[in-house]
Amino acid sequence: MDWGSVAGLVLALSGILLGQVLEGGRVGSLVQPAAFCIVMVGTMGAVLLQSGLHNFMQAMRMARHAFILPYDDSSQLMHDVTNWSATARREGLLSLERFMPQQTDPFIRQGLRLVVDGIDPYKLRETLDIAIGCFEAQQRQAVKVWESAGGYAPTIGILGAVLGLIQVMENLSDPGRLGSGIAVAFVATIYGVGFANLVFLPIGGKLRLHMQRQVLRREMLADAFACIATGDNPRLIEERMATYLGRN
Repeated sequence: MDWGSVAGLVLALSGILLGQVLEGGRVGSLVQPAAFCIVMVGTMGAVLLQSGLHNFMQAMRMARHAFILPYDDSSQLMHDVTNWSATARREGLLSLERFMPQQTDPFIRQGLRLVVDGIDPYKLRETLDIAIGCFEAQQRQAVKVWESAGGYAPTIGILGAVLGLIQVMENLSDPGRLGSGIAVAFVATIYGVGFANLVFLPIGGKLRLHMQRQVLRREMLADAFACIATGDNPRLIEERMATYLGRN
């Protein structure tokens, strides 16, 4: 669990609610199901229309990475790559074939397969770079879903405010119904701006950092596989990986 993300969200919401209380208002006055429905459903609908179902669902699945830290396997990767390079240097590239069934990461299996097949190091790196580029493009589309939600939500909130004012104008003869319409108008704006700046955009930014780490991980592995195919010294490969990980 990324407790920093959890604490940040709790702190932001607490600041708004505390400010409401200090101003003499009630927390319950910020609870407006109609305004919530307008902002959330409207925003999700607009994002779904823009991004498509596949990217939308991928973005929903990725959202957990904003609060749950992925397993850091960098130390294990360094150990594995060092072992692969030493084995290849000692027994030949074909000896790496026995390590392939143990790998669950498709990118690692692809890299090992290219090394075992004896692909030219330059072509190997070029092929892995293409795979990295495709992965990055897919991840960017998912991240953009959250960033787009941050852009649409305030506008949908204004739309909710206008709908609330329309209700007010239609019920000017009934003072008892004016309060609810005005409440929806103002709270919809709060929901739109609040969700955009406290939830959607921060999640998008956090997922972008996660994506960059994943891309760097793949670039490190691509460099390592190219070095193994070239026959570089295992110690040199380990040093290059440590540079990628900032451990030098």
